[in-house]
Amino acid sequence: MTEIRSYLSFNGNCLEAMRFYQQALGGELALQTIGESPLSEKMPAEMKACILHASLVKDGWVLMGSDMVGEQGLVRGNAVSLCLNCSSETEIRNSYERLALGGKATHPIENTFWGALFGGLTDKFGNHWVLHFHQTQHQSPDKCEN
Repeated sequence: MTEIRSYLSFNGNCLEAMRFYQQALGGELALQTIGESPLSEKMPAEMKACILHASLVKDGWVLMGSDMVGEQGLVRGNAVSLCLNCSSETEIRNSYERLALGGKATHPIENTFWGALFGGLTDKFGNHWVLHFHQTQHQSPDKCEN
């Protein structure tokens, strides 16, 4: 089965961000630093503590991240959002509240015309999130657009 997973890039704060997401959303966090990898010998000493690869896994989703960015550096934009499809009203409200800590709540959770609760925010790391919960069981659970 083909699937798309979100991969976030950071500039030295991947560990902090992934721990924040784990606290906000739960899941199992796996981390590999540059110093723990075969790349270690080729990298400057100050980069050895940086995260080469991180993955946060819970139920059917995976969120990945890294401190490895190209020579152009990290450029943030609004072209990508992470869509979190929640399984209950409690989950969407709790996840929204926790992800918004230190960030900006851009679209409060509200009932939508398509029968769902929906909200959006930018977290304290500059990543855009949309949260979605279908209140009706007969609708498709993969509707991330507003």
